[in-house]
Amino acid sequence: MTISKSSPTLPFLENGDRLDRAEFERRYTATPNVKKAELIEGIVHVASPLRFTPHAKPHGNIVTWLGVYKSYTSNIEMGVEPTVRLDNDNEPQPDVVLFRVGGNAQVDDDGYITGAPELIVEIAASTVSYDVHDKKRVYQRNGVKEYIVWRTFDQEIDWFVLADSKYVDNKPDAEGIIKSVEFPGLWLNVRALLGGDMQQVLRTLNEGISQTNLS
Repeated sequence: MTISKSSPTLPFLENGDRLDRAEFERRYTATPNVKKAELIEGIVHVASPLRFTPHAKPHGNIVTWLGVYKSYTSNIEMGVEPTVRLDNDNEPQPDVVLFRVGGNAQVDDDGYITGAPELIVEIAASTVSYDVHDKKRVYQRNGVKEYIVWRTFDQEIDWFVLADSKYVDNKPDAEGIIKSVEFPGLWLNVRALLGGDMQQVLRTLNEGISQTNLS
């Protein structure tokens, strides 16, 4: 009788693990109970269960806003919580991405996004979140052209635009509207969004779209 030696069990993915991207993907695949995990600067972040009001609801509103924009715009893609292969130490799973077909970001043969999407949106609790610090540095370094963070506990929205390899604030105008630099017609009525008035958010967006040639 031949006795074969079994291969060692692959360790589960754990919060705080220090891994490169290849090992992160191996362990992520082998840990099916983990629904969302990210590799940021070589450190694993396993997401906690998400509450409705501070995360799921605003996430849905952002998806609605960007989804309407995509429906009127050719040659762009939008995705919810996709795995993004940025570099050897960073593989985030952003809340929403928007990117141009043929641009910096591409869908690779494995079905993942490789490269930096033009726009990333994250829903965060407050300024203490790693979305506002570590991820911001990673996205800036990798050339994500616009980065939006909705800090739900703070009731603030930060919209950063890449200029000379550094993020600068994209501030609302006198009417409380922020206009994308990268995507013509992508207007956000910040006051309406924070106030939960999605009808006004979409009216403002439609105004931006109507004033822009989105061919």
